[in-house]
Amino acid sequence: MHMEERRVPMMEPFRIRAVEPIPILTRAERRAALEAAGYNVFNLRSADVTIDLLSDSGTGATSIQQEAAAMVADEAYAGSRSWYRFVEEIEDLTGYPHILPVHQGRAGERILDAALLGPGKISISNTHFDTTAANVMLTGAEARNLPCPEAADLDSDQPFKGNIDLDALARTLSGPDGSRVALVLMTITNNGGGGQPVSMANMEAAKELCARHGIPFILDAARFGENAWLVKQREPGYERFTPREIARRAFDLADGTVVSLKKDGAGWGGGFIGLRDDALATQCEANLIATEGFSTYGGMTGHDLSRLAEGVREMVDPFYLAYRADAADHLATRVREAGVDTVRPSGLHGIYLNAGRLLSHLPPQRFPGHTLACQLYLDGGVRCSELGSLYLGELNDRNEVVTPAPYELVRLALPRRVYTQSHLEYVADVLAGIAAKPESLEGYRITHAPPVLRHFKVRLAPYGAA
Repeated sequence: MHMEERRVPMMEPFRIRAVEPIPILTRAERRAALEAAGYNVFNLRSADVTIDLLSDSGTGATSIQQEAAAMVADEAYAGSRSWYRFVEEIEDLTGYPHILPVHQGRAGERILDAALLGPGKISISNTHFDTTAANVMLTGAEARNLPCPEAADLDSDQPFKGNIDLDALARTLSGPDGSRVALVLMTITNNGGGGQPVSMANMEAAKELCARHGIPFILDAARFGENAWLVKQREPGYERFTPREIARRAFDLADGTVVSLKKDGAGWGGGFIGLRDDALATQCEANLIATEGFSTYGGMTGHDLSRLAEGVREMVDPFYLAYRADAADHLATRVREAGVDTVRPSGLHGIYLNAGRLLSHLPPQRFPGHTLACQLYLDGGVRCSELGSLYLGELNDRNEVVTPAPYELVRLALPRRVYTQSHLEYVADVLAGIAAKPESLEGYRITHAPPVLRHFKVRLAPYGAA
């Protein structure tokens, strides 16, 4: 059946052959678990979570083809059969002559940033995600975000709100800071910007600017398949291309890439760096061997390499991507019908709730996004993540918000091939209950916050509690 004939929404294009029981706790048990976790959902035990939408990273379900590949994996230290299958698949997908395996994407970021950045340098992106920005700053460099103006309107249906601001990029590269810019990192899809895609036209224009100024143009392509699907659906001229062909065209534009294969590799771990420049690849390979493992395994097992070689093929299958888009769109529609606005248009890897609008009675100092995330857990055992002032706001030395985040969002990430339509209906129903009485929520205050990546280990208490 051709994709043009497919009009059956929400049909999972797979059968379920193994199941895992879902924990179902009482409200009192959930309240006790959240209190013990310091009101930080990252500290919850997974055994206390009913529907886990915290992340789509390494949380998906593998296929029988992936598991079959893993059964015949080669665990040799150097030059294993699994490595050669992995590198052949990645080279065919990306076209890069140098492929360096790493145990996960942020390891690749660390290695590449160490080679390109340093004190006084600048990394420019459409949006650096949290750990990406942390790796940049650990080198002493600055992570500077230049999202496109359309991204500021959460309610518009502009198709490519993940784009970089080309005018701002041109001004920066030509201005007094231009000599300090060491790389331009395009994140596809733009996770920190609401899961929005980047157009091919925007990538082409950004690449041209980078080439003109001699700046490396790098892709953070953890969701290369999902971005390709949205390009196919939304960008004129790409309707007849396959998602794999579109992904390859994106990789062809870049000088290199860092990819976490815990997303569009359908893996529980793993990733890679892809590069064209011989000298840069040699420098990164030396760091890899010293810190991750030999250059034909990079901290991954043969099982990992074999699963991922199969996974990168499955994640660009049009039927899978159509189902994933349908699921995200259906959840977003049900949530909006329940009275909770979302960032529009829907992406694929998750939906983003406008917590600031739903809980407009709470100022940023009471963390409305975090408040909504906690209430989703208390009311239904649903775990998700805040992307608001707890994550992005500037705090004073008393852990009080002095500069709020631009938006108070909550991300419901969708693990790949894990939850069915009835699970998503359940999440929407829990949100509907919260939306019926939002004014009853009072917010939270910080009791302890680490200086870096605070949202992972912060501890809080209900606002007003002793």
